[in-house]
Amino acid sequence: MLRALAVDDEQPSLEELLYLLNADPRVSSAEGASDATEALRRINRALESGPDGPEAIDVVFLDIHMPGLDGLDLARLLTGFAKPPLVVFVTAHEGFAVQAFDLKAVDYVLKPVRRERLAEAVRRAVQLRDTAPLIPVHEPDPDHISVELGGVTRFVAVEDITHVEAQGDYARLHTAQGSHLVRIPLSTLEERWRSRGFVRIHRRHLVALRHIGELRLDAGTVSVLVATVELQVSRRHARELRDLLLRRTTS
Repeated sequence: MLRALAVDDEQPSLEELLYLLNADPRVSSAEGASDATEALRRINRALESGPDGPEAIDVVFLDIHMPGLDGLDLARLLTGFAKPPLVVFVTAHEGFAVQAFDLKAVDYVLKPVRRERLAEAVRRAVQLRDTAPLIPVHEPDPDHISVELGGVTRFVAVEDITHVEAQGDYARLHTAQGSHLVRIPLSTLEERWRSRGFVRIHRRHLVALRHIGELRLDAGTVSVLVATVELQVSRRHARELRDLLLRRTTS
C-alpha cells in the first residue's frame, strides 16, 4: 500500500489527481499540497518520521510548472536526501521528459490524466518500493521498439526509423510521421541495430543506410541527406560510411 503526496498549484487538477489516487486499491492514503514549498515541508516531516512512521510518504506525484519553486527544482532537492520518496511527474508539458528521467523519476504522466495511465504509474511505484529497480521492458520482437506517446504505449517498426539522435542517456527516434523519446542510450541502439543497417555517423547520430538519399561533400565536410534532414558526418566516421554506401550500391 502506497502513501502518496500529490503536488499541484491548480486546485481542480489537484482534486482530480487525489480522487484517482484514493480510488486505487494500492494507495492507502493520498494527501495534497498546493505548491512545492508546502510539499517540501511535508516531505521533511515524513523523513523525520521514518519509513514506518505515521507521517511517511512513499511517492510524490508532482506537477512541473508551479509558481516559485517548480516541480523540477523540488525533485532536484530530493536527490540530496538519503532516502527520498519516489517521484512521478504529472504535467501537461511533454518537453521536460529528459530532465525528469535524469532526476530518476519513476514515471512521466501527461495531463489530462487517464485512470489507466495513472494506475500504471502506481504499479511502477509499488514495484520500485517493494522489490528491486524496475526490470527493463523487453521488446516484443526485434522488428519493433516500444515508445510512449501521450500516455499510450505504441510499437514503432525499426524499418520506419530514419535516424536516431542522442539526448544524454536517452535517444530520439525519428520517422516520417514524427519523433519519439526512449530511455535507451544511443550506444545500445547502435549495437542492437548494426546488423539491421544502422551506422554511426557522428557522436550524436545513428542513421539507417536505406534512408540515406544523398552523400554530400562540400569544402572538406561530409553530410548525408536522410529523408529531408541533412546531418553532418564526423571525420572519424566518413570513410566507413562511404565504404558501406559503396558496398550497398554494388551488391
